[in-house]
Amino acid sequence: MTSTVFEPQQEQEVASAKAKPRIMIVDDNAELLEELENLLKLGGYDVIAINDCTKAVDVALNHKPDLILLDLKMSPKSGFQIADEIRNSFFLKKIPVIAMTGFFTENQHFLMMKLCGIKTSILKPFRPINLITKIEFALGNRLEEYETDGT
Repeated sequence: MTSTVFEPQQEQEVASAKAKPRIMIVDDNAELLEELENLLKLGGYDVIAINDCTKAVDVALNHKPDLILLDLKMSPKSGFQIADEIRNSFFLKKIPVIAMTGFFTENQHFLMMKLCGIKTSILKPFRPINLITKIEFALGNRLEEYETDGT
């Protein structure tokens, strides 16, 4: 049996690498996808960004994210379909999904989100602090879902 000896700095790097939550973003808008990827990386997250909605479930199975940010209005697969596939997957069903939408805001859409296993949603356009707050709440790192900043 062999053991690896780490210097104190290496131990800290290994520990911080393990503690970094992995967020998967699925959005067909390349510009928004890049902005979100950069924002989350700056926020200390490990990020997987994909713009091909047909590969979302396979990528999630391969990378096991801690949380999925999912655009609802995509083609040829909608975010609702992807969320439903995630909910029905033995390996993925416990991963929290946050829907991102600017279109689906009526009560029946919120019911559809819940039926597909989506935990919460955020309306586009959103402020970065509100997205980070929702992510941290969904990951269990925060007691309150909304940031209160007086605006």
